[in-house]
Amino acid sequence: MVGKISYKLLQEYVFNRIGIRRKEVLVGPSIGEDAAIIDFGDKVLVIHTDPITEAVERIGWLAINIACNDVAVRGAKPLWASVTILLPEGYSKEILDEIARDIDEAAKNLGVMVIGGHTEETPRLDRPIVIVTAMGMASKSTLVITSGSKPGDLVIMTKTAGLEGTAIIARDFRDLLLEKGVSEEVINRAAEMLWDISVVREALLLAWLGATSMHDPTEGGILGGLIEMSIASGNAFKIYEDKIPLAEETKIISEALGIDPLKLISSGVLLATIPKDKANEILGFLEEAEVKTSVIGEVVEGKGVYLVRREGIEVYQDFVVDEIARLWSVAGIQT
Repeated sequence: MVGKISYKLLQEYVFNRIGIRRKEVLVGPSIGEDAAIIDFGDKVLVIHTDPITEAVERIGWLAINIACNDVAVRGAKPLWASVTILLPEGYSKEILDEIARDIDEAAKNLGVMVIGGHTEETPRLDRPIVIVTAMGMASKSTLVITSGSKPGDLVIMTKTAGLEGTAIIARDFRDLLLEKGVSEEVINRAAEMLWDISVVREALLLAWLGATSMHDPTEGGILGGLIEMSIASGNAFKIYEDKIPLAEETKIISEALGIDPLKLISSGVLLATIPKDKANEILGFLEEAEVKTSVIGEVVEGKGVYLVRREGIEVYQDFVVDEIARLWSVAGIQT
């Protein structure tokens, strides 16, 4: 199955093989922590690397935005990016042109400079891959880590579940959706959701307002992101399915393909925890800032994610496979 490898394999083969440990590294590799944090005195440097492997269209736009999201959820403004572009053999210059234009546009929108990287024609690739390392600075006073939630905190999310996955499926699996009876109007609307995948603005606002933790739910979607927040904090998350907002386009596409939108890649959504006694104030600020926010549950003592569905409570404590990864693995589906 394509996509992220399991937490067990990461812990067994990766996280314990990181060279020497340096005291200035405040947060290094671990499950759920979105970006490394390096101590520079009054400020910290925040660094995150992410590849785009499960999309074809607009991967330059996706790559910049998604890597910068993971910096912003630390409370750091993204400032710099290093970009690696891997192109299939025999690529056309139009492909490179589109990727580079999208990188440039996304970086300008966020106030980010591309400071270097690498571009090559790579053997045995069937589609381009873009890898971005994003960097930013933060004050220690506004620094946020994924492990910071505490029992009693409320769990909130912005926008709608499966946002990024809905847009990717609409663009890369258009023929399959038409075959399944999804209308062109719905597909076109879903494709436009791609332009709403940045969480930089709301993440920086929530860091200032006093969020106890934040996370960018990429692979594994809302459910995968919540599991990682649970593992990182050592607490359980009680979440109510009927409080998780879904766009109509996501509902239609999910039903047509038989996928769970809560396990669908969800960049563009910000998961966060906030103190219950400050909830009204924080939610009021977000409403004034026109950030669509929903309270979807609470942090409780224990382990795992307790998902309250209509049929009963499901408990998740381990890695979930993203629905996009599952689609790519189904025989016969081509871009």
